[in-house]
Amino acid sequence: MLFRGDANMTMEPALLEKKGHIALITLNRPEARNSFSPEMLVRLAGHWEEVRDDANIRVAIVTGAGDKAFCSGADLGQLIPLINGARKPQNEWDQKILADPNILAKGLLRTFDVTKPVIAAINGFAVAGGMELAQGTDMRIAADTAKLGVQEVKWAIFPGGGSTVRLPRQIPYARAMELLLTGDLISAQEAYDLGFLNRVVPQNQVLDAAFELAEKIAANGPIAVQAIRKSARECLGRPESEAMGMESRFAAPVFKTEDAREGPKAFMEKRRPNYKGR
Repeated sequence: MLFRGDANMTMEPALLEKKGHIALITLNRPEARNSFSPEMLVRLAGHWEEVRDDANIRVAIVTGAGDKAFCSGADLGQLIPLINGARKPQNEWDQKILADPNILAKGLLRTFDVTKPVIAAINGFAVAGGMELAQGTDMRIAADTAKLGVQEVKWAIFPGGGSTVRLPRQIPYARAMELLLTGDLISAQEAYDLGFLNRVVPQNQVLDAAFELAEKIAANGPIAVQAIRKSARECLGRPESEAMGMESRFAAPVFKTEDAREGPKAFMEKRRPNYKGR
């Protein structure tokens, strides 16, 4: 583990730490299984904006505090009653959620693009909105003890964080529909077998494995990384002829960068490239 020293030393429900070119976002409500409170979502949305806007950050990791849960979804006592009108706003965080509905979508990465690769380090249960946040990431590493699923249907609510759109695209359709309509949870191993996860590791190795992956990506040319990510995401599902044209438009500017000259030069000189993101 590289850092995360103050996760248990602050009451803030969502933390942002930076080291080198990597950002770590920690959902920090372990006593509530890292469920989304209004304050957590407001802070999380702000952290995603900071990751996007900080040119020094090349990769982000999102994880949960503690060893029980990555995120158990919305706090059913705080967030859902606020949204459906059963609870009146009581503080500034409640007011911000009601004033800007986009905060929910931004916090869950539903419609907000960080522009940089995001890795989910799933240290425990990823349920409902926690599973939806994981769907918004690019790569996922999970503990072998983790359980994943979207359980909203069990409580007569809709998984509106993107699951009905993303899950059938990210795993086979029939299995996605089973998870969406039954609300059942699956093991990390089954999620891996379905292609939803990159790796399954022992619980105490999740964050280390995520950093190892992040460091490999951060060592590559950042402009190329972001362009490749954008092309892969935006070309998904489009007809091949249209997607090929889009790919060419994403690729062309990359070849004109200083980094694109530095990479081949470093290869020929048998040294580590010094990428500057220009």
